[in-house]
Amino acid sequence: MKWGVIVFPGSNCDRDCAHVLADALGQDVRLIWHGETFLGNLDAVILPGGFSYGDYLRTGAIAQLSPIMHAVKDFARTGGLVLGICNGFQILLEAGLLPGAMLPNMGLAFICEDVWVKVENAETPFTRRYESGHVMRLPIAHAEGNYHTDPVTLAALQANAQIVFRYCRADGTATEEANPNGSLDNIAGIRNAGGNVLGLMPHPERCAESVLGNEEGQLLFRSVIDAAMARSSQCGCRPEPCEGGK
Repeated sequence: MKWGVIVFPGSNCDRDCAHVLADALGQDVRLIWHGETFLGNLDAVILPGGFSYGDYLRTGAIAQLSPIMHAVKDFARTGGLVLGICNGFQILLEAGLLPGAMLPNMGLAFICEDVWVKVENAETPFTRRYESGHVMRLPIAHAEGNYHTDPVTLAALQANAQIVFRYCRADGTATEEANPNGSLDNIAGIRNAGGNVLGLMPHPERCAESVLGNEEGQLLFRSVIDAAMARSSQCGCRPEPCEGGK
């Protein structure tokens, strides 16, 4: 399977994503500079975390104007799998690939901690290795993760099972106290209506190896690999399975 990780000026999680994919999962990964205009033959694209363009204007506002984003949008429109993590989620919102916007955290403080997150929809290309209702501990690190949208859009997200992850307590209950940033409806991650674009604020690449004491995030990447392999088999292609797992 071939992955592309977009690198913007200010990205700081691009190498983390590439490391997990290449070294932990044996995947073919290419770092793609934001100034490029062509993705090449890829199965999935990641917009990583960081502070693209120094978060000037708004988080993701300048990055979404980068030349490579035209190719990312075309890739998404044709059903390509696109994953935005933290700043990558913010960029997807600014680019219109996901609905809504990010506001500064409630309390206006940068938050860097582990939080409980519940899988609300396990029937997506990004979550098929999880079970619906699964609760896991994931790291967050952001100053603007307070997801917001209008009531009509929120109702559509809820009705169409587009809310994929929610902040919660250890028992899976989504409460105000379990919400680290004030995000609407405790939203930690959403997908588009087509199901091929996902944005989430927690960092799965930071908890994808046993040496880190938490491998919960690895299942997200393995889910994408499964989805890409299934898609390739339908068109007659057969990518190599990832190392170390089914």
